Amino acid sequence: MRKIINIAIVSLVSFLSLQCSDERFDVLPNDQDSPSNIFTSESNFRVVMDGTYDAFKSPTYYNGDTGSSIILGDVLADNLILNTQGRQTNKSAYEWSYTPQTSAVTALYTSAYKVISRANNILVNINKVPYTDYMKNIEGEAKAVRAIAHFDLVRAYAKIPTQSSDASSSLGIAYVTAFDPEIKPARDASVTVTYDKIIADLQDALAKINTSNSTVGRLNKTSVLGILSRVYLYKGEYDKAVQYGEQCIAASSSVGTNTNFVNIWRDATDDGELFTILNSNLGSDNVTVGVAYNQNSSGIRPEYNVNYDLFTKYGTSDIRKEAYILTANFGSTPYNNVIKYRSRAGSSAAQVVDVKFLRAAEVYLNVAEAYMKSSAPDQARALALLNTLRMQRYTSYTPGTETGTALLNAVYNERRLELAFENDRFWTIKRLGQSVVRSDYGSAANGGGTDVPAGALKTLPAGNFRFVLPIPQDAINLNPNLVQNPGY
Repeated sequence: MRKIINIAIVSLVSFLSLQCSDERFDVLPNDQDSPSNIFTSESNFRVVMDGTYDAFKSPTYYNGDTGSSIILGDVLADNLILNTQGRQTNKSAYEWSYTPQTSAVTALYTSAYKVISRANNILVNINKVPYTDYMKNIEGEAKAVRAIAHFDLVRAYAKIPTQSSDASSSLGIAYVTAFDPEIKPARDASVTVTYDKIIADLQDALAKINTSNSTVGRLNKTSVLGILSRVYLYKGEYDKAVQYGEQCIAASSSVGTNTNFVNIWRDATDDGELFTILNSNLGSDNVTVGVAYNQNSSGIRPEYNVNYDLFTKYGTSDIRKEAYILTANFGSTPYNNVIKYRSRAGSSAAQVVDVKFLRAAEVYLNVAEAYMKSSAPDQARALALLNTLRMQRYTSYTPGTETGTALLNAVYNERRLELAFENDRFWTIKRLGQSVVRSDYGSAANGGGTDVPAGALKTLPAGNFRFVLPIPQDAINLNPNLVQNPGY
């Protein structure tokens, strides 16, 4: 599996401090080859751990224009529409015409295992120095990262436990815990086995990781609690999603205030962020995470635009409309453009912003949904959580009073509006066992245009085999122990 776990062991790079106006951007990239004696001190382990976080910015995880997770969960679903004036990136994903050779949906596979290999490199060498509280925290961070990357893999390349009656017993993914380029692991016997391994890593991380790790660019106890709420929601263990989500909310309650919300997406505040993939202003970093959506070329040249059906769901009093969307011309035609990743305040570097991997707003939504589905439903608490979020998104908001099905649908609706363009939509549709149904609008700002989805581009029926993405063929060629997903 040499190519799948292509390990570039991270280096010390430099311990010299850089002069920068904002400490958060002083994080050096840590993705170079390392000396053989790197695992000799606690400070060296910290550099390697930060290099593991850097791997999330590798091409095709949260970087690049084809196959990047920054767009994958939305382009597969109903939040976006392909603009034919763009470069046609990720077109096979948008058309649901992907194969095991298509980088638009297979790219995550290799990128996630790269993250996993770096985490495993730390874990297999953890005994090289005394096991102090410092190293206990490093181990916790590495196990949490390993779990996160495996979770991203299993929700893409296997079924989600809640999507169908046979999902839990269907084939899982290869859960890799060894640092060995020659390893050829088989896939787990079931999705349940994979989820149990993810949870075991997260629970171990929760016990060992620091309460605070000095920056939103490093995982800590609060962010691990939030990730657990996400994983348990997907697994359908709603009582556990409530348990860990409520602990997360108690530790970090702000969903991002209305006055701060636009600035969250301009990297001018961390309000409501629980785990962020930092993207420094260094010349050797500057990862253009937003290029999958659009580029600056005589205005905004869109690859994909906001589906007009979604656009109309953002009311005029919704601060997310200003934060997420900009209506601007390309040529003579106005389009509704995604600007979540367009620019950082005070920087001229286009598409270079931090990736908000986990925000408290998602945890509120996770817990609200889980309360509605738990063994002891608590509609009052679900409504209170939903209203807390809505109070910070709408001007002069009057608290909602929904109950029952209307309340659950309100949670789903708010989830779509809040987490649009954050790699959530397709996976939510998938875990709910629903169909993707695209609107009849074109890409223009008013929903006009000739590029209206039709036929095979209009609906992906619930249960269709394409909800489970194909394992890359080159991975199977290198590792015959892997089994391709049905239908490919």
